[in-house]
Amino acid sequence: MVVPMSHNARVYGTMTGGMPFLTFGDGPPLVVLPGISSNHVAPFGAQRRALVHQLGPFARFRRVWWITRRPGLDLDATMAGLAGDYARALTSRFAGPVDVLAFSTGGSVALQLAADHPDVVRRLVIVSAAYRLGPRGAPTQQRVAEELRADRPRRAAARLFGLLGATPATRWVFAALGWLVGRAVFRRTTADLLATIHAEDGLDLRGRLQEITAPALVIGGDRDAFYTPELFTETAARIPHGRLILYPGRGHAGTQAAPGFVQEVLGFLDGRPSAGAPPTVRRNRRRA
Repeated sequence: MVVPMSHNARVYGTMTGGMPFLTFGDGPPLVVLPGISSNHVAPFGAQRRALVHQLGPFARFRRVWWITRRPGLDLDATMAGLAGDYARALTSRFAGPVDVLAFSTGGSVALQLAADHPDVVRRLVIVSAAYRLGPRGAPTQQRVAEELRADRPRRAAARLFGLLGATPATRWVFAALGWLVGRAVFRRTTADLLATIHAEDGLDLRGRLQEITAPALVIGGDRDAFYTPELFTETAARIPHGRLILYPGRGHAGTQAAPGFVQEVLGFLDGRPSAGAPPTVRRNRRRA
């Protein structure tokens, strides 16, 4: 079902291929690819309110299109397949290439999308993602999948949440929180979560980043436990029109809360020079 579109209204439904979406705001389209989730359904209730709050600063200037992966994925899904789903949905909805803002696992899909379907992406912002998972991120996601197959949601959530923090202490706190809320987090889990973990585990776009023609901004934290600063740096450096913002002291969950984050993203999407970020931000231009 699709709610009729109106100016600045929140609209939800499914796109071509059955991909759930939520859209709101006003302005040129900004497609948002979310991170990993327990299922592929449109957000509702408190989850929807949190999402609208998170993306609200972008909706003041853009029509935000939050689009999650389609439900019913095969367990042997690939990133190329997920990117193909997005390409079909976006070309059926929009008349030309669109700006893409992608978070975490959504960033993995977006890099594949930009490499495989360059005519779909105008500008690309990748947040807390790189061309492959880091040395801690990949085995952790595999263990999460193993715990879920064994029906141990508390352990799965503890492992997943445990890499969100920026320090050993905050990671312990996140892991403890994951243990407490694990059953609730994974209460409505479908096989799509396992399929997505499988797809991301097989991702390594290092040799294809030079095929990305869209200008790209990679944003990461130098204490992200799922990746490494070197992976963020190399991802930006290998994209022909790539740029990097690396936030010192930020982990996987803290990058979006960094001072100047929204302004940097909007400025890049509009083709404006950097708005000038705080001293804690380091920018690296593409290296030869």
